[in-house]
Amino acid sequence: MTNKDKSQETAQATEQTEDQEQPWDEALAEAETTHSETVANSATKPAMNDLDLIMDIPVKLSVELGRTKITIKQLLELAQGSVVELDGLAGEPMDILINGYLIAQGEVVVLDDKYGIRITEIVTPSERVQKLNR
Repeated sequence: MTNKDKSQETAQATEQTEDQEQPWDEALAEAETTHSETVANSATKPAMNDLDLIMDIPVKLSVELGRTKITIKQLLELAQGSVVELDGLAGEPMDILINGYLIAQGEVVVLDDKYGIRITEIVTPSERVQKLNR
């Protein structure tokens, strides 16, 4: 093979590589443009629109009267009519938990023969963090 043939072969290979890379370059340019437009559009929309995406996600709300620790022996001795003493005091606000995390406190109310909870205090984020560290 002569040098001229090698040069032509190299030129053809370079051309093929450039032809193969061109669609990738175009796709990358299009993706960057689309991303820039998306970022610009999302910056102009109110943040509340983002919250709309999660508004229908169910969470578990529970109200906690109190807690205590018992031994396995005490647990096995429990029977109908047994009374377990809790650390919460009568008349003390109940803890309101969302998915196990304290978010508020409230008092028990009765609504149409059912229990309910009236929120008396919302726990601040800093208080929530402090309680997590216990």
